[in-house]
Amino acid sequence: MKILRLKEVLKEKGLTGKELAEKVNVTEATISNLAKGDSIPRKELLIQIAEVLDVDIKELFNSTKGPGEQETLYIFKDDSYIPIGTIKI
Repeated sequence: MKILRLKEVLKEKGLTGKELAEKVNVTEATISNLAKGDSIPRKELLIQIAEVLDVDIKELFNSTKGPGEQETLYIFKDDSYIPIGTIKI
């Protein structure tokens, strides 16, 4: 049973499981097992993961962002704003 949304948060933060594993001093297999739902982290590891990913612990379980919460990015050129993409907030 998948409890954490670790895979999604890693993607949002642009990190790999290997990079996270190095930062929290566990094996890549440990992070993989957490992401797949094959194991549950102890409290201390969960706190470390949240700190490294710069998210509230709640964000590891449920997204606190509503669907479609995006802002349009603009550049100012020739006296007007030109949309260049969106960013998830």
